[in-house]
Amino acid sequence: MGRTPASAMIFTAFAAFAFLSFTGTDTMAQTASAAIVKELAPTGKLRAAINFGNPVLAQKDPATGDARGVTGDLARELAKRLGVQVEFVGFDTAGKVSGSAKDGIWDICFLAIDPVRAADIAFTGPYVVIEGVYIVPKDSGLQAVADVDRAGVRIAVGKGSAYDLFLTREIKHATLVRDASSGKSLDMFLRDKLEAGAGVKQPVVAFAKEHPDTRLIPGRFMAIEQAMGTIKGRDGAAVRYLHEFVEEMKASGFVAKALQASGQGDAEVAPPTPVN
Repeated sequence: MGRTPASAMIFTAFAAFAFLSFTGTDTMAQTASAAIVKELAPTGKLRAAINFGNPVLAQKDPATGDARGVTGDLARELAKRLGVQVEFVGFDTAGKVSGSAKDGIWDICFLAIDPVRAADIAFTGPYVVIEGVYIVPKDSGLQAVADVDRAGVRIAVGKGSAYDLFLTREIKHATLVRDASSGKSLDMFLRDKLEAGAGVKQPVVAFAKEHPDTRLIPGRFMAIEQAMGTIKGRDGAAVRYLHEFVEEMKASGFVAKALQASGQGDAEVAPPTPVN
């Protein structure tokens, strides 16, 4: 029947041990060596690239311009553990974040994992999984995700976004029409009377509610795994530390609480990822 208090304690301890064994997470994420601090914050501050173009993960404080949401909270917590101040470097698109990886203006970023970006960025495991979905005119004949990849179909996307990179590889017949701003690509979809628009589910759902002449196509065309990253080529111990930090933040409930606090509680916390 129910467990006794003693057996429950044993079970809890075993579950914790099993999780740590699986992820490789230990006290390293709690205590950073001077070498790791130097690698992740070489200027003495942790410069965190924040993509304000993804409202699920980041929102700009209207009074201070500060980063709110799960990415801002994670950056502040990491800086606290490194014993340095955090400095936010704001961007309006994910493509601009990844495009500046070699410019030396940030130390960590929050982006969807993608093989193109991985050429310059060392990613952790994902901390959040969000969905890429399609929106179409209400009277459109496109009914399923598979229907969208047809000749003559134009899909609005945000240039350099995770779904742009994914669809560039996957779409065989439709045409991608790129807007420089992910946040404005759906406006382009309506304005230019395109056959479909692509984007992150939450803002697309909000857009559809504001425009009753549109509707979402059921299902998703991709799962977008959002992760932390740092500059490729940094010391392996620093990259491992960052990975362990993310795993701890998921396991402790930190990520879930940050999403809830920022009004994004329907976003899915990613499952554990083994630390290599």
